[in-house]
This record gives sequence, C-alpha cells and structure tokens, in this order.
Amino acid sequence: MAKLFHLVGSPRPDSESLAGARVFLDNFRKARPDWEVDEMSVWSDELPEFDGEILQAKYARIAGRAFTDSQRDAFAVAERLAVRFALAERLLISTPMWNFGIPYKLKQWFDVISQPGLTFRFEPARGYLPLVKDKPTIIILASGGDFATGMNRGRTDLATPADIASPPSGSKSSCFPQPPNSGTDNLIQCRELFFEVLPTLGGNPVWLPAVC
Repeated sequence: MAKLFHLVGSPRPDSESLAGARVFLDNFRKARPDWEVDEMSVWSDELPEFDGEILQAKYARIAGRAFTDSQRDAFAVAERLAVRFALAERLLISTPMWNFGIPYKLKQWFDVISQPGLTFRFEPARGYLPLVKDKPTIIILASGGDFATGMNRGRTDLATPADIASPPSGSKSSCFPQPPNSGTDNLIQCRELFFEVLPTLGGNPVWLPAVC
C-alpha cells in the first residue's frame, strides 16, 4: 500500500500548522483513499537524545569500526525512524515557525535520521550522496507574519525553504510550490498531488504555505 508520512512539528493540538495539515489530509484521503497515512509527532513519539552511545555509534560508522552492543542498540532507534520515513512515497511536514526557525524537536528528528550509511554516504570525489530516494514533499508552515511577500520580507527566516515564488494571481495566500534542485518528475508528481487534493474557497485555490 502506498504511504504518505506526516511529520507533525507542533506540540499544540489546535495549532495553525496542524489545522492546515488536517485540511490537506481530509482532501488527500478523498482523492487517494487507497493510500495509508502514517503520522508521527516529534513531541509524543520517541526521539532519542543525540548523545552517548548513539553519538559514539555515528563516529564508529564514520571510522569504519564495528559497533559495540550498546552502540548497536542505540543506533537501532535511528534506523527505525529512518526506515519509517524511507518507506513513504510522499512526505508532509506541518510546523510552526519558532524564533525565526523550526522547533528544536523537528530539528532533532533531522539530526537523528541523518546518519552515514543510513540516509547518506560520502565519497571523496563526489561528496555527500543520498541513500533515500527523492519523494514529493509538502511543507505547511505557520508563522506570525508573511516572510515571503509581506512587510517582513527579507527579514530573518530560517524556517521557510528556499526559492519560494509569489502565488498566482487571485490566490488566497503567499506561497506557491517551487522546489529547489528538484528533478522534473518529482516536481510534476508534487504539483499533481497538490492540485488534486487542494480545497477551494470562493472558487479560488487556497494556497497553503507549502513547498515541494
């Protein structure tokens, strides 16, 4: 069964970012009823602290050393999180902006799954190379101001993905999916997904703050 992985970045059940995700998911399920939606909260699901044995396991892998038993047990948690992410064909992240960036728990998830030999590899001649296939991704970001086109444009914004374009004429909000460095097929799939499940308001598209 095809799967969409929804990563929840807000600890508030009534957050604006989660409300936007619920609108999207309601329409996604109608458009693709045969898909599974796997939802993970970075606040209520287990996220290991990146210290101690799991940190030593990372450096052991970089150095080409075998894990100790305790390192293997610690690293298995990161492996389970990375596999859960890798098994999904589509990714949805809903998150607020905190202090001009993303919540520390969401950053922790990225830190935990970004492991050598697990989600990436390094070759001296080619640099960092992915071990997880590209997947169409939508990010729903809620902030206290419009950092894309409004009065806060150009101010510190470490949460919004790069290369956000202005919305089409007549749209209701400020972001249109423009993925940086995405392949054509991935972009087409993401836009098809976005257009297929996006609700309408007064005959005009409701442009959720999103980027593929």
